[in-house]
Amino acid sequence: MTKGKPKLLVIVGPTAVGKTKFALELARYFSQIEVISADSRQIYKLMDIGTAKPSPAERQQVVHHFIDICYPDEPYSAGTFGQQGREKIVEIFQRGKIPIVVGGSGLYIRSLVDGLFDYRISDFQVKQRLRHQADVEGLDALYRKLQQIDATAAAKIHPNDRQRIIRALEVWEITGRPISQLQTQARPEIPFEPVFIGLIRERQQLYRAIEQRVDEMIQKGLFEEVERLRDLGYHRNLQAMQTVGYQEIYACLEGEITREEAISLIKRNTRRFAKRQMTWFKADSRIRWLTPDENIDVGKLSGEILTQIKTEFLK
Repeated sequence: MTKGKPKLLVIVGPTAVGKTKFALELARYFSQIEVISADSRQIYKLMDIGTAKPSPAERQQVVHHFIDICYPDEPYSAGTFGQQGREKIVEIFQRGKIPIVVGGSGLYIRSLVDGLFDYRISDFQVKQRLRHQADVEGLDALYRKLQQIDATAAAKIHPNDRQRIIRALEVWEITGRPISQLQTQARPEIPFEPVFIGLIRERQQLYRAIEQRVDEMIQKGLFEEVERLRDLGYHRNLQAMQTVGYQEIYACLEGEITREEAISLIKRNTRRFAKRQMTWFKADSRIRWLTPDENIDVGKLSGEILTQIKTEFLK
């Protein structure tokens, strides 16, 4: 191993932009590749169609890590992913392989390559769910939960301080660790140097790709997948189910909206989700943006970076 940290290729971008296809194409040029999936929903078993997981054939073609690692009712956080992901990356390097990170979950990627805790860390869906929970169950229920998971923080927060209670619970769900503990600790050492490639399409083109993907998910049986999850007892209020596609279909199954309305909402909410993803990633100046719709030689674009990774490890 040479002096300095090995380089780690990180492929990011919004949903439906073609990240998985790009990674599989890279694997044609570099057979040593193993993928670290940075997707906060593909970690869940039984949630296959709605999370657009790589197919069994694609996963047989290239090893994918952090897919199907827990059930929808089991807790998992960005902080846990960051720690476990770094350990897996080191192990892959040690085996003489080339790890690359592929995903669109900004928090997972930041936790992996930069570490947590960062006071700016936030998750819109988690925050909204906690706010709704406070409205429905009462703020005292959230405060009791905070007392159970972080008594130190709860002792410093007034039981009526809605904002701080929700913030402490949000941080716990994102990182998997109490906010009082994180506030006293430095970020972990990162054992690699990330090199970012971002995939982007023209907005209307991306939106057409999103609508096409949603139609394909419906044809593959997304409604039936959600119905099976419901029949297995996975409640729509679970964190895992706070996912575009699943929430709308749960509402349909409960008779709140029609099938056509659910499909329309899935497409609209997926477009909004893609916009939030791009807002997150555009704030990171380290990302080199590429347009996969151009006639691009994937090997030429990323071969230099991957060759550098390979060379640095093998020296």
